Order: sequence, then C-alpha cells, then structure tokens
Amino acid sequence: MKKYTRKKISCLLVLLLSSGFLTACNTNMKKDVVTEAKEFAMGTVISQKVYGENGQVAIDEAIDRIKYLEGLLTFNAREGDIYNINENAGKKKVELNPITLKLMTKAQQVAELSDGAFDITIGPLVKSWGIGTENERVPAPEEIHNLLPLINYKDLEVDNHTAYLKNPGQMVDLGGIAKGYAGDEVIEIYKKNGIKSAFINLGGNVVTLGSKPDGSPWTVGILNPRKEDAAEGHQILGSITVRNKAVVTAGDGERYFVKDGKRYHHIIDPHTGYPAQSDLMSVTLITDSSFNADALDTAVFILGSEKGMDLLQKYGGIEAIFITTDKKIYVTDGLKGNFKLLEGSSSYQLID
Repeated sequence: MKKYTRKKISCLLVLLLSSGFLTACNTNMKKDVVTEAKEFAMGTVISQKVYGENGQVAIDEAIDRIKYLEGLLTFNAREGDIYNINENAGKKKVELNPITLKLMTKAQQVAELSDGAFDITIGPLVKSWGIGTENERVPAPEEIHNLLPLINYKDLEVDNHTAYLKNPGQMVDLGGIAKGYAGDEVIEIYKKNGIKSAFINLGGNVVTLGSKPDGSPWTVGILNPRKEDAAEGHQILGSITVRNKAVVTAGDGERYFVKDGKRYHHIIDPHTGYPAQSDLMSVTLITDSSFNADALDTAVFILGSEKGMDLLQKYGGIEAIFITTDKKIYVTDGLKGNFKLLEGSSSYQLID
C-alpha cells in the first residue's frame, strides 16, 4: 500500500505566504506589528497571521479556544460531547453543550438540503476506512454493506438540550463542520482584541479579517488537486483576492492513500459507503462565514458540479470554484475576473 504523508497539511487550500502575495507595510505603526504562529490541532496544522499590538494575546486566545472545541467536538475525545453521544447510541438522550447542538442543528439542515449527501452519522464508515490514520484500509464489501444501514441523519434526534442516536452502533462525526465553526470563533476573538487585519488557516479553511495593513486584499491560493502531477514549483493552481471572507475547500487531493493502483480519498459518500466519485476533484466556497461553508463544500463535492450548483443556489450568498476531473475550472459569476490561473497550470482550462 502506498501512503501519502501530507495529511496534516491543508486540504486543498493554502494562504500564500510568499512575498508576492502577503505583504505588509514597512512602517513602525503599532497596527503593522505582525505576529505569526503555527499549531497542530483538530487533525491539521493551523496557521495564524495577526497584525496589531495585541497579536500574541489574540493568537494565544484563539489556540486555547480551538483546543477547547477540539476536546468538545472531535470523534475520539473521551470527555467530549461527540464521544458521549456515540457511546449512548440506542440507549438514551444525552445533554449536550449548546455549541455542539448548534453544530448538529446546522449539519441536519445541510443534510436535508442535500438529500443526505452531507450526513454526520457517517462515523461508522469513517472509522472503518481509517483514512488519515495509521489504520487506513479498504473495508471488505460485506463490511460496508453491514455499516450502510447505520448511516442515516434522520436517526439523529436533536432538540434544544439533547441529542439522541436511535440505533446501537451509530456514530456522529463532526469533522466536516467543526473547523468551519472554529474559524468564525477565532475571527470574533481577533475583533475582541482590537485586531483589524488577520487571517487563520485551519487546514483548508481560510478565514480573513479585514484587508492587509496597506489596504490591499488578501490573496488566497488554490492548490493543484493533483500536486503529485504538477511541475516542480507549480503546486499552486490559481488565486483569488478577498476581504472579510472565508475561503473553504473540500477535495480529494490531500488525505488519501493508494492500494493496488487505486486512489481512495477521505470524503465518503453516505449513500455508497465508498469515497465519493463525482465529476469534481475539488470545490472551493467563498462566503462571509466559514461555518456556513464547511458542511456545504462536502455536500457539493459529493453531489458533483451540476447538483452541487443547484444546492448552492438554494442556500444563496456563496461563490464557488469547481475543479473537475477533466481539469476544467468553473467559477461563479461573482468571482469572474477575480480568479487568476497561474503560470505553469497549462494542463488546466479556465472556462468562461
């Protein structure tokens, strides 16, 4: 089995840090004091860049908050809400933190809108495949067949205080939405500390505050979803510019393994039990809230470009970049003239 070791890096999206993309004014003003940090949490490398005299305070508070959310919301945190609800599947309702209930309520809304393409009861299949862990494998067809009846968002009951999984063996996994919520939380921490210019990258969830100190927008780079095929030095496919936006990507280019010549990525289709096979290699959503985008990008990736676009139109207020398996790039109307295909990306075609 051939393994790929980029699992702790961002999914398909990075904020470009080269001098040509993120630069600050060379002044001595306090607002231009820059603080940077990297930390591993929520299964990924988290990068922050904050301008302002309270930058270090804001960064420290942000990491503390992220680690709190990780303990509350992630799959294997024994003291957290998700572990508790999974342990009590088919037994009883579980009192949950309001944050957990907020995420579950949002997840259920996206599940309804997407006809179950996004489904947080995907947990048993995620655990079986183990993609991104030391135990990644291809489950036997009969194992997948036996697990599929456990995957049904309608079996998750959520009210104002509790959640309940109807059947033993069912498991919630908030991996497709938790980072989005965390990103918005961090922006609020920045604001509370008087920060007006910053960004955070939570492994493919990039959230920007304001613009760069010189007033220019942030430039966000879109990674080539087939970086192993890219020419040296051309892993960045294109870029967009944003202010006060979240740029969130789902795709098959980072967390995957190859066995017997076949590629298996981490986004599991709840209807088949196997990694999703649509016409997309990646989808990037641009919106005001990373929380709003994080579940939707997974659903769109699974549905494919046509049905995915229909879903985004139902939701409203979101721009998108689609990269298809035949290496064509489609952007929504609000991004036309903004997305730039970089030199060295000649194998891709930007469709007007």
